[in-house]
Amino acid sequence: MAEDRTPFIRLAKRAEMDRRKVWAIRVGSIIVALLLGCIPMMLTGNDPFAAYGVIIQGSLSRPIYFRQTVKIAVPLLCCALAIAPCFKMRFWNIGAEGQITMGAMAATYFALFWADRIPHLPLLVIMFAVGALAGGIWALIPAFFKARWNTNETLFTLMMNYIAIGIVAWLQGGPWEGRKGSQLIPMFSDNARLPQVLGVHCGWIIALILVLLMYVYMNKTKQGYEIAVIGDSVNTARYAGMNVGWIIMRTMFISGAISGIVGFMIVSGANFTLYKGVANGVGFTSISIAWLSQLNSFAMIVISMMLAVLEKGANTLQTKMQVPASISDIITGILLFAMLSSEFFISYRIIFRHKDKEEDA
Repeated sequence: MAEDRTPFIRLAKRAEMDRRKVWAIRVGSIIVALLLGCIPMMLTGNDPFAAYGVIIQGSLSRPIYFRQTVKIAVPLLCCALAIAPCFKMRFWNIGAEGQITMGAMAATYFALFWADRIPHLPLLVIMFAVGALAGGIWALIPAFFKARWNTNETLFTLMMNYIAIGIVAWLQGGPWEGRKGSQLIPMFSDNARLPQVLGVHCGWIIALILVLLMYVYMNKTKQGYEIAVIGDSVNTARYAGMNVGWIIMRTMFISGAISGIVGFMIVSGANFTLYKGVANGVGFTSISIAWLSQLNSFAMIVISMMLAVLEKGANTLQTKMQVPASISDIITGILLFAMLSSEFFISYRIIFRHKDKEEDA
């Protein structure tokens, strides 16, 4: 009777897997994703291998293409770095879109109304600082409610995205509107734009600095240790005398501040203006990057570049082979799903019930 009550399929947590097997599964998942990505290509009547070649050519074959790919990767990388400490702490910050938007909005204020009064470098420093401050404060609001009343941070941070977008939409058609009826905020003057280094705005330097700082912060500091303890067990952290509420608010402020810096870099280094869709899904895509990298700062560089190659190459694919833009989104989704699935099989094993014995898969 006991055997009859045993589920036919059940999951068990793996103790540990050999690193070679781990990487074999990860590489295999990418290969499977690329093969599955051939299906929508063939359905549109295109040679899938030629299409993948166009994607690589359109993103990496020329210096100008590579620079555009890096420009796409920079906000993805920085935003993944921003949410990593929250996820390590098991605080599900889904509000990076709103934090990016608020940082961009704060930076835009100085770009629009102070650019003719403040020299170039001090203006950029101020825009950087207010962007970080605005993003940090916006993230601090749900953190305070979580620490004080244990509210659901997932819903709270998600809803705050739409509030931030709504504020920018109001500014776009109201106080900050350029030409009446245009629903557009004026473009930034040259004084409020990030300088270029090696053909890309200097945000890529900021991103690499943040990679190093976040690695040190998460792995070599007392604050990083506190985050890890809370992620493992809140009760253990409290028993050890940690002020859990304060640590949650501090970590979320840092996360929001980095997201706010992303907003500053987008408006001053890429778009040169503000609009309600300024975050452009970066906050959500970066969640996948953070998980796929296992919250490792250096691994985020590789995954961010991989997704940037797909996004940039998709534009060339659409132009050269008349492939719908939605096809590239399908391929990206397949790739992310396959890579996330690989992490599942690395962490868990499937056990089938048999009459005579149990067999692991």
